[in-house]
Amino acid sequence: MNRIKSNSNSRMTRTSECSSETEVNSNAYRLVANDTKPPDIKYGKENSWFAGVQMFLSFLLAGFGMVAASLLLDVVQHWIVFKKVSEVYILVPALLGLKGNLEMTLASRLSTNAHLGHLETSLGSLVMGNLCLIQCQAVLVGFLAASAAVAMGWIPKGQFDIHHALLLCASSVLTASFASFVLGLIMIGVVVFSRKLNINPDNIATPIAASLGDLTTLALLSWIASLLYKSIGTSVIFPSIIIIIGAVIVPLCGYIAWKNNFTRQALDEGWVPVVSAMVISSAGGLILDYTVSKYKGIAVYQLVINGIGGNMVAVHASRLSTAFHTGQKEGSVISSTTKLLLIMVVPGQLIFVYTIGYLRAGHTSMTPTFIFFYMSAAMLQVFLLLLISHYMVMWMWKFGMDPDNSAIPYLTALGDLLGTALLGVAFRILDIIDDDDADLGE
Repeated sequence: MNRIKSNSNSRMTRTSECSSETEVNSNAYRLVANDTKPPDIKYGKENSWFAGVQMFLSFLLAGFGMVAASLLLDVVQHWIVFKKVSEVYILVPALLGLKGNLEMTLASRLSTNAHLGHLETSLGSLVMGNLCLIQCQAVLVGFLAASAAVAMGWIPKGQFDIHHALLLCASSVLTASFASFVLGLIMIGVVVFSRKLNINPDNIATPIAASLGDLTTLALLSWIASLLYKSIGTSVIFPSIIIIIGAVIVPLCGYIAWKNNFTRQALDEGWVPVVSAMVISSAGGLILDYTVSKYKGIAVYQLVINGIGGNMVAVHASRLSTAFHTGQKEGSVISSTTKLLLIMVVPGQLIFVYTIGYLRAGHTSMTPTFIFFYMSAAMLQVFLLLLISHYMVMWMWKFGMDPDNSAIPYLTALGDLLGTALLGVAFRILDIIDDDDADLGE
């Protein structure tokens, strides 16, 4: 009888140890193996006014970066590669959304680690693991984004061009790989310096990640695609070499990320959200491909409305995730954050819209009717995104998923889809009511 009781106790002990080990491994970013005490949390209470100033300034900086990306898209849409290989339009939202997702989830993870005190104790491990993680994700999902663009461009036309397919794939893989490395280093620097300056990285890191990601990725994609277009019909060797190198990078960086305690869970959980987000953004790309052909003025505003909406919902999700990780009462934190973000939509969007108008970009006049419908689309987009974010992050935390790894890709992709669709509806309404804008359909 004692032997039975002893065996039972032994099994219970092993079960408890396995359960405890699983919990530690799944939360390695929070309590790594050598931690012997709870991490030091320096960002407990935060003044709403100070937080609002931080967020608004970061939105302005990020917004002007997105305006620059929008102006760049307005220019490159006239390049020969965009005209001859129309699938590049489908690739733009998917690839930009991908890069924004990877950099913003990186920023969110690093912000949480900053709150938990890991930057001081494990910075080298954090940097190596996260750079390898986003490199692995970027190259693989860049290839998937190109494949989706080829399929979506090929199916309606009923024809397949191997040269166009190789151009899209090589351009996407090379752009994603190079941009990931550069932007990853920048985001690590942003979080580290914000920590040193006692600024909450949750308020500034994700908007900066998104804005730099859009501008850098679009510039690289346009330049690389243009260079590769010149070799179409003459050689397939160069794009093939790029694709092969990318295929080697994925398992190598994936192995390093898997061996790192801080990124193992992200590598395990991060694929489904990123791939799903890419599919959702590709749907937005189809809408963009249609609307750009009908309304040339929409291109310059598409990145702004999508970027601002994505930035705001990313900050919302990042702060809510941090509240869960650090044991704060998320209700008060998110209530004030939601109000601040909604208040920022109108002045922020007006600044960027009038900046575009002042620069005479976009082929669209700044009429009161246009401003009304544009702002209505932007407000509705952000309201829906914040509502979805609140319930999504809470649901993920409830079911044991880390929102830092999973929430932002879904939310920013939905932001792209909603923003593109609502902006298309706004331009359609303006066309129907005849807004006296002679350039609207040019």
